Amino acid sequence: MQTVLVTGAAGGIGTRLRQLLKGVYPNIRLSDVKRPADLAADETFVEADLASMPAVETAVAGVDGIVHLGGFSVEGPWDTILQSNIIGCYNLFEAARRHRVERVVFASSNHAVGFYPRRRRIGVDAAVRPDSRYGVSKAFGEALGALYAFKHGLRVTCIRIGNFGDVPVDRRRLSIWLAPQDLVQLIRIGLEHADIRYEILYGASDNARGWWDNAAAFRLGYRPQGRAEEHSAAALAADAKLAPDPFGDWYQGGPFCSDERSDGVEPAPA
Repeated sequence: MQTVLVTGAAGGIGTRLRQLLKGVYPNIRLSDVKRPADLAADETFVEADLASMPAVETAVAGVDGIVHLGGFSVEGPWDTILQSNIIGCYNLFEAARRHRVERVVFASSNHAVGFYPRRRRIGVDAAVRPDSRYGVSKAFGEALGALYAFKHGLRVTCIRIGNFGDVPVDRRRLSIWLAPQDLVQLIRIGLEHADIRYEILYGASDNARGWWDNAAAFRLGYRPQGRAEEHSAAALAADAKLAPDPFGDWYQGGPFCSDERSDGVEPAPA
């Protein structure tokens, strides 16, 4: 990888990755719908609205690999999700095909499978169970990535990101925490590993309470460094102060599952 494009560079994860990926690849191009406020003089930035194919093509032209973090990062109105996460995701993959990009690392989400109970351990072959319109858009992105991998030859890695941060901050996030250095490791696997055609990996650190079988990532050499249990005392103390959510607490997706829930719907047993 000589030139790597990072979309969503002004977002929370994108801002952190700008520092963590510095020096890893010879050229890193940043893109977002708005210019980062702290853009450094040595950083290359291309402003692009993902819903605009011409703008996306400009951002993509000449790159070898893409880390696609761009889009609306939480639940939102359907039209917002549609424009940013579905039309925008299509534009990104199609522009990558047109410009012969070699690899795409797609930032998927645990919310693509949020409606699995916490007591159930799942692997990457489990059927999607999105917990929100946002989760639906991530399931769409995974499917689109498979289409472009097998039909057009892109090498695609989808990372179902759990909760990205320096430490897990409550009980749920002890199970889904992703340390920054571990996300970098997964991204590098997606951009560099010779055997990848299409993969779904879980974006999770070494979480003793984890719900996901991440054998696919381990097969590709992933060795997470973050250990959630080292932060369990503080996380559980903070969790004890949260309001109970019997419906959301049953499912892996947490409050994404209980938000906007129709009256009378009970948790599913499996």
